[in-house]
Amino acid sequence: MCDYTQCSDAELAALLRSGDDAAFKEIYQRYDKLLFLYAFSKLRNEEEAKDAVQDVFLWVLKNKHVLILKTTLSGYLYKSTLNRVFDIFRHRDIVKKYIEAGDYFIETDTEETDYLIREKDIALLIEQEIASMPPRMKEIYKLKRKQYLSTKQIAEQLDISENTVSNHLKKASKHLKTKLGVVIYVLHILNS
Repeated sequence: MCDYTQCSDAELAALLRSGDDAAFKEIYQRYDKLLFLYAFSKLRNEEEAKDAVQDVFLWVLKNKHVLILKTTLSGYLYKSTLNRVFDIFRHRDIVKKYIEAGDYFIETDTEETDYLIREKDIALLIEQEIASMPPRMKEIYKLKRKQYLSTKQIAEQLDISENTVSNHLKKASKHLKTKLGVVIYVLHILNS
């Protein structure tokens, strides 16, 4: 029998994928308290932090046979915990304030990984805000920003006036600026 405390994270992940429950136990013991402290530092609520970490470990246990890591095990667990924290913040309806504070960026192995994590989270937030728009406004916004149609082309395609298209686009921009903040909105426009 091997000493799991001597195994690297990569070895533990491989053992876990093969169905080794002792490897899961070691991963849990290795990261449970650290992930709790991380979640608690974001949530400032002990019960929510415990729940977030338990949700992450429960998901890992249920999906251990298909668990493919594209980063380190610790990076994966921290990122999963951060995603669960975001779910809780969304539920609390205060994501905007949290992002503006800038406290949600996590330390990872490289700056590139950190950038990709932030970019993914911001992209998800933007998509959620676009999805929450009224149907006609959302349709017009997507035609403009995702299919790069002109105001005239959108008006012709939807059989409405150019003025109506312009009004919907102005309202959509105002909606996103309000929900996301000006900096994130400008980055979104520059990248779309």
